[in-house]
Amino acid sequence: MTDAIERGLFIPNWSLPKGVEARFSGRRFDVAPFNDVSKPPYDEFNLGLHVGDDPQAVHANRTQLLASLPGAKHIQWLEQVHGTEVVEASNEPFCATADACTSNRAGVACAVMTADCLPVLFCDVSGERVAAAHAGWRGLANGVLLRTLAQFDRPADVLVFLGPAIGPTAFEVGPEVRLAFAWATDDCFSTGHGDRYFADIYAIARQQLMTAGVQNIEGGDHCTFLEREQFFSYRRDGVTGRQVSLIWKSSDATSDLPL
Repeated sequence: MTDAIERGLFIPNWSLPKGVEARFSGRRFDVAPFNDVSKPPYDEFNLGLHVGDDPQAVHANRTQLLASLPGAKHIQWLEQVHGTEVVEASNEPFCATADACTSNRAGVACAVMTADCLPVLFCDVSGERVAAAHAGWRGLANGVLLRTLAQFDRPADVLVFLGPAIGPTAFEVGPEVRLAFAWATDDCFSTGHGDRYFADIYAIARQQLMTAGVQNIEGGDHCTFLEREQFFSYRRDGVTGRQVSLIWKSSDATSDLPL
């Protein structure tokens, strides 16, 4: 089954515990017209403040996003640096420098922005803790997903969703990337041009997480590079916007941790 779309936000085809919600965005946002949407080349629902877009438009987009998330009262935005730092999400209005965040608080959405890199959402089977991680190839090789997984008690009890990233027919990389994943099986890579390879970042992430004990992994069926109308892609366009992937415990379903 494909992911459902509601007001321009994708609802992952992913079975989550009661009271946990997840969404990811794309280029468009289907609401009544408002003036401060992002203009080309960031058109139109760019959520990244660091890409050269008009900050007023980005803030308007972020406001529209939060208003459309059921049971979410705050989004933890990150300054992503292709590292492995994982932070506890806060309801305070600050941007943490990290590439993953986690929370057990109702109403606080964990969020990561991407435009080809892999966004990965985590939730334990009880719905008590959620997390989101940003995994480019460097972060993936250095263990950002494993550090995020370590925030949970038992890997076998963690549900994982792989959000929209560059697909295996578009992600051509150099031999240094293949070397960084020397442990990955050959089916994670195919022959590219010259000494280059096409990398399947979805397959690499699945293999790494399954080896660590995760048993339930969904998603991984989009390509940001090829789906031009749906998603931003840095590799395709260079100057472009960012989409976001989010997961949160709904404050509508639980009030044990009020904001």
